[in-house]
Amino acid sequence: MDRASLIGIILVVAGILSGQVLEGGHLSSLLQPAAFVIVVVSTIGAVLLQSRLPTFIRGIKLLKWIAVMPEDKSKKNVTDALVWSVVARREGFLSLERYISSSKDPFIEKGLKLVIDGVDPERLKEILDVDIAFYEMEQRQAIKIWDAAGGYSPTIGILGAVLGLIHVMENLSDPSKLGSGIAVAFVATIYGVGLANLFFLPVANKLKEMVGREVVRREMLADIFFSIAQGDSPRIVEERLSNHRT
Repeated sequence: MDRASLIGIILVVAGILSGQVLEGGHLSSLLQPAAFVIVVVSTIGAVLLQSRLPTFIRGIKLLKWIAVMPEDKSKKNVTDALVWSVVARREGFLSLERYISSSKDPFIEKGLKLVIDGVDPERLKEILDVDIAFYEMEQRQAIKIWDAAGGYSPTIGILGAVLGLIHVMENLSDPSKLGSGIAVAFVATIYGVGLANLFFLPVANKLKEMVGREVVRREMLADIFFSIAQGDSPRIVEERLSNHRT
């Protein structure tokens, strides 16, 4: 569990609700199903309009990283890379086959297979770099749905407020309903601005950071596979790893 995400969500909710109570307001006044439907459903619709469905679904699936961060495999990869370099140096590239079945990382499997097949080091690096670039592009496109939601929801919140005010204007004959009606109308703005700045945009930024770390890890692995493929000694491989760690 990502403690920072959990603490952040708790502080966001506690801050808003506490502020409402301290101002003498009622918590129930913030619960307006109509405003919530207008903002959330319309925002989803706008994001879908600009995105491909597979990209949208992939972006939704990335949300699980906010609650449970992906395992950081960098340290294990460093240890494994040193083992691969020693084994390849002593027993040859074919000896690396034993590590393919034990790896659950498709990128590592691909790199090991390229080394075992004796692919030219420059060509190997080119293939892995293209793989990394495609991964980064695909993930960042998925993350864009959260950036887009953060851009659309405030405007849609204002739209919801205007719709609410139109409803209020239709009931001008009953002054007793004006105050509460106007308050309800502006809840849509709260939902729009609040969701954008307290959820959608923070989620997007955190996912970008996670994808960035994964890209760095893959670049490190690509550099190591290149080094092993060109027959570098374990000492040189270790030096390359130290450069990435700094």
